[in-house]
Amino acid sequence: MIDRIHPVLEIFEGMYDLIDRYLAPWLVPTLARLVFVLVLLMYFWGSAYTKLGDGFFGFINLSLGAYAQMFPRAMESVGYDPSSLNFLYKLIALFGTWAEFILPLLLLVGFLTRPAALGMIGFVLVQSFVDIAGHGASETTIGGWLDRASGSLIYDQRAFWVFLFLVLFLRGPGPLSVDRFFAKG
Repeated sequence: MIDRIHPVLEIFEGMYDLIDRYLAPWLVPTLARLVFVLVLLMYFWGSAYTKLGDGFFGFINLSLGAYAQMFPRAMESVGYDPSSLNFLYKLIALFGTWAEFILPLLLLVGFLTRPAALGMIGFVLVQSFVDIAGHGASETTIGGWLDRASGSLIYDQRAFWVFLFLVLFLRGPGPLSVDRFFAKG
């Protein structure tokens, strides 16, 4: 019986080797970027947009909501007055908001993809920490691995996000990218 199965397994192994050699190197990172664009790009940009202040300089003068989203306990302790926060809070809020626009843009076009993906991993980890420790996310929202429920917003969904960014960090952007254009030039 084993002797009959062995040739079939060799055929499949040969096909898998061809897929690994010719298809996976460009298809996996390209699909990872496509999935990011389809599923998460507008989520991050929408979230960043809520942090902008009014007017032309809203990207520098952030909204009250920016500080409340990022530093809920600190904002509560100062009566929701961002001017009472020290410079470090303001700097973190500013860079965090800019990162929420810029890192997804870099992934969209495939420029500086590996550092952008690594930055997004850090962003998601910090975001998750703030949601849990700062906003006091419920156990249902936090979820848990190996619990039969696969839809929690933090442990379950964000594990997939981090995995997606890890693929881009490890595999790069794929052939349809600014990175690839500059690598050939």
